[in-house]
Amino acid sequence: MTTTEFVGVPEATAVSPTVRQTARRAVPWIVLAVIATLIALLTILLTGGRAGEGIALDPANAAPTGAKAVAQVLRDHGVDVRSVTTLDQARSAAADDATVLVYDPDADLPSGGYRALAGDGRTLVLVEPGFQALQTVDPGVSAAGEPRGPVNAGCGVRAAERAQRIDPRSSPDFSEATSPGTFTVSGDGVACFTDPGGSASLVRTTFDDSTVYLLGSGAVLANDGVGRLGNAALALNLLGGHRTLVWYLPSLGDRPVTGPPDLSALTPGWVTPVMVLLLVVFLAAAVWRGRRFGPLVVENLPVVVRAGETREGRARLYQRSSARLRAADALRVGTIGRLSALVGLPSTSTTQEVADVVAASTRRDRGAVHALLLERVPATDRELMALSDDLAELERATAAAVSPAPGPDRKNG
Repeated sequence: MTTTEFVGVPEATAVSPTVRQTARRAVPWIVLAVIATLIALLTILLTGGRAGEGIALDPANAAPTGAKAVAQVLRDHGVDVRSVTTLDQARSAAADDATVLVYDPDADLPSGGYRALAGDGRTLVLVEPGFQALQTVDPGVSAAGEPRGPVNAGCGVRAAERAQRIDPRSSPDFSEATSPGTFTVSGDGVACFTDPGGSASLVRTTFDDSTVYLLGSGAVLANDGVGRLGNAALALNLLGGHRTLVWYLPSLGDRPVTGPPDLSALTPGWVTPVMVLLLVVFLAAAVWRGRRFGPLVVENLPVVVRAGETREGRARLYQRSSARLRAADALRVGTIGRLSALVGLPSTSTTQEVADVVAASTRRDRGAVHALLLERVPATDRELMALSDDLAELERATAAAVSPAPGPDRKNG
């Protein structure tokens, strides 16, 4: 029901919130929007505006730092490329005749993991191995810094001879994902692609009856570096020597568990069954007590809500939400409807016409009556009470003005 239908005065308009009040309510949302914008800008600045480049050297990653190109070419040549992320998966996927590539930039794989992968005729290709991996596989090989430029094979390793010359350096995009390096060899390892300073980009050695290739630069396998010089030939010959290639990227699940035991390790074995039993008992008791009272019965009750109770309930709602404007509008709507009936105006009369007739009947200032019926905006509860009193007093004055005064005979009669 609209306001016009309720009071019978179509032109009675409610007082709406001002622009300042609306803007004040929108301040929290504006602050949240500014914070979200600042976070987005900070993220763009930290990431350089680039989208996520995925996992480095992931065989399913087609970004510049991925290795999907090499993996796809190997599959096209009949090599079964299996991507795994845990040691158990790698051991189960590696057959007796398999190549296992390990790229572990975060040193998640312990020394025992390399021993578990070696043997049984497997070939290991360790890409950018760290200190722990080098000490485990061949202590005679140590890190020697970044590669300086394109280098020639300079060794009798078959894969290196086919590649002839490679460029192990990385592009700016790839250098943020990995740390390419070189090696110095003091043991029985065979150094390949050695620069003038004696640092090798590829070393062939043995570990637990397995042939191990130490590749110092992951850029040789990356999508943005595999096409330079003989990088592709070296990658395909290192990884395509067996029918199965296990592409192993260790994860946090491979790290050894250290630190104090958790709660489950300290809890006796009987605690869990008892907790389950208690939960079952609780659910059974809830169902039992819930069914005790039977199904719900719908019963039509003769409920009568008094008009005064409705008025008081709505007043409490207005007070709780500090909706002074709505309360004032409700008071004005009722007053205008009753005033129009008192002065005998039709239901199609405008609010201005009602104000003019009431002002003329009560001999009051027309502007003051118009302001009382439309323009006054209470800012506090005290002002709202004063507005209510003034409206009631205006109704009483109008009723007294339009009612005929009793004559002397009628008083005595």
